Amino acid sequence: MLFPALKITFRAERRFEMAYVTVPKDLTKIKSKVMFNLTKRQLICFSAAVAIGLPLFFLVKGSVGTSAAALCMVLAMLPMFLLAMYEKNGQPLEVIIRQFVEVKFLRPKERPYQTNNFYAALARQEQLDKEVRAIVKGKEKHPKRKA
Repeated sequence: MLFPALKITFRAERRFEMAYVTVPKDLTKIKSKVMFNLTKRQLICFSAAVAIGLPLFFLVKGSVGTSAAALCMVLAMLPMFLLAMYEKNGQPLEVIIRQFVEVKFLRPKERPYQTNNFYAALARQEQLDKEVRAIVKGKEKHPKRKA
């Protein structure tokens, strides 16, 4: 050894702690954010809610008081907030409402079970073919008479 007082050791293991990011398994649920970490739909609905709620608050505040005006503002803005945020099974609120209205009011209450029997249709077609063949054979036996 050249330098016995100087002892240098090397570790064979080196551990690096790296930052990691969790990636969701279903990438279809990821939506692109536009501004303030909100989607375009949320921005439009929140802007509409502010456009409805703030003027209502200032118009009503003088006649009913601040607390009642704030309550009116919140109630007027609530539908827009629900349209912006509520989503079930990937469908926004207006789609769910439209389906509810169709089921409850527009479509008939009783939906009879009807089958499209392919074999019955084939049997009817075969019967019609037999009738056509019989008509054609009948015309061949009795040709048209000349007048």
